[in-house]
Amino acid sequence: MNLLVVGGGGREHAIIKKLKENPEVEKIYALPGNGGIASDAECVSEIGAKDIEKIVGFAKEHGIDFAVVAPDDPLALGCVDRLHEIGIACFGPDQKAARIEASKVFSKNLMKKYGIPTAEYAVFNDAKKALSYLKTAEFPMVIKADGLALGKGVLIVQDFEDAKKAVKTIMEDKAFGDSGNEIVIEEFLTGPEVSVLAFTDGKAIVPMVSSMDHKRAGDGDTGLNTGGMGTIAPNPYYTKALADICMDTIFLPTLEAMRLEGCPFKGCLYFGLMMTPNGPKVIEYNCRFGDPETQVVLPLLKTDLLTIMQAVENETLSELKVEWHDGAAACVILASGGYPGSYEKGKVMIIPENMPSNVMIYHAGDKLADGKLVTSGGRVLGVTAAAPALKEALKDAYDVAEKIQFEGKYMRHDIGKKALMTQEV
Repeated sequence: MNLLVVGGGGREHAIIKKLKENPEVEKIYALPGNGGIASDAECVSEIGAKDIEKIVGFAKEHGIDFAVVAPDDPLALGCVDRLHEIGIACFGPDQKAARIEASKVFSKNLMKKYGIPTAEYAVFNDAKKALSYLKTAEFPMVIKADGLALGKGVLIVQDFEDAKKAVKTIMEDKAFGDSGNEIVIEEFLTGPEVSVLAFTDGKAIVPMVSSMDHKRAGDGDTGLNTGGMGTIAPNPYYTKALADICMDTIFLPTLEAMRLEGCPFKGCLYFGLMMTPNGPKVIEYNCRFGDPETQVVLPLLKTDLLTIMQAVENETLSELKVEWHDGAAACVILASGGYPGSYEKGKVMIIPENMPSNVMIYHAGDKLADGKLVTSGGRVLGVTAAAPALKEALKDAYDVAEKIQFEGKYMRHDIGKKALMTQEV
């Protein structure tokens, strides 16, 4: 089989490595891919993830049997719809279903209409009206750009002055472009955060191993929000009892709501959850695999990934038993110094050749230049280790992370610390 994976980050590298395990896979193309992915797939760097017509043309020309559209932008732009139009089987939601992430207004209104637990909120397309509302608000509050913003369109504001700056940044300065034409203002929820990715064919839903992301740039959850500085799985806060509650009050109702709205969801549905004192609530939905959650979830997957993806496409997921390895996984992100702000690129990387068999390096922001791997993004590498216990996985991931070298390398040193403390209590 010839496969095509749209995207070029650490998430896509994790997906490609897992797909390669299927013996029927002959060739994988990555559009655009990156320098490290080139060792596992044929990268087509001149076709970007948002070049929908070029992606479709390439798929047609190269006899693609199955495509995986991984990032949010091409999903929101209707990449799956176009590939389906030319008869290519795909993993990923169509454009209408992708609105569950592409529009926070859509997702919040969906939850309100169908009684899915989430934070109280209000929607505004006028900055003055938003500020008038905020004058009477109880802080802290959360202000979100409606559309896609590379995971950075969510601002937590501590007082009215903070709120004024946030509204100006999003709605007037257009820091996130047209994504900020509308904003959602939410109550601030408290409690442990849990990420749950789930396979779904629109009817059946199979949650994956839970995970815990670390969004802040600095140790101790300090500094700016990032796309994610590391992850661990499973999340110790997510008990069997909470999983059962989430299935009954969030997962199944969300699938039903999407069906009733005429946009059944097929693909990977990501639930960003908060375990509040009043029970689990939805912080956000994503219409795809999370990054870097994928980098700890897929190494624990025992069942063949391509087989699952085909079952999702064929709407036969309920007939498949999806199994997971015992143990834990940890991912440490190596970033360029300065990320998520400005940072330098083109730094040569030195990666040890011989690594423990339980450690995987997922390439996110690098490229090949004169035969050498050099940095080309903010989040450069994800070093993941799988082991029988979280403590061991973290040690193995950090041991390798320390050995990798490039100028300006930056990482957090406390990934999984809270999870370990929970296990020790």
